[in-house]
Amino acid sequence: MHLDEMLEYNKQFVESKQYETYMTDTYPNKRMVIFTCMESRLIELLHRALNIQNGDVKMVKNAGAIIRKPFDSIMKSILVAIYKLKADEVIVIGHHDCGMSHVDINALTEGMKDRGIQQETLDTLTHAGIDFHEEFHGFDTVEESVEQSVGIIRNHPLLPEGIKVHGLVIDPGTGKVDVVTRED
Repeated sequence: MHLDEMLEYNKQFVESKQYETYMTDTYPNKRMVIFTCMESRLIELLHRALNIQNGDVKMVKNAGAIIRKPFDSIMKSILVAIYKLKADEVIVIGHHDCGMSHVDINALTEGMKDRGIQQETLDTLTHAGIDFHEEFHGFDTVEESVEQSVGIIRNHPLLPEGIKVHGLVIDPGTGKVDVVTRED
């Protein structure tokens, strides 16, 4: 089991005090919060491509780096990073070849049923007002998705003046970063 391997490694990690290399405080050194995708190819690549060290930024992730609602958990995390953790810059980073582009909602719900979710459960959620298309749809282009998320952050009624919000796209193959939108 992978969890057992991880726990055994952790035990040795702590016993040999390897954590000392990563010691820092709770405030981001670069006073920045990065909102990005949970993409596994970016776990180390994003940090290396942008020279981010442990303790430099607050990192918030979800599937696709998508914000759709101004008071979802991602936006709350960004606001906490600004008000409580001294961040004064926000960067949204999407990536090419994202699994959230062109999501097929029918295939997704079929996958749910294949894994044991009953049709009655899906029907109950639909009748309760859960719109699967709204909740799970992705995007056509990563640039448009980044601009949408940046727009929600920039126009948030609780965002204080002076907070700069930028949008980038990274190539998960090469680490090349392109600017979609930036505030100077």
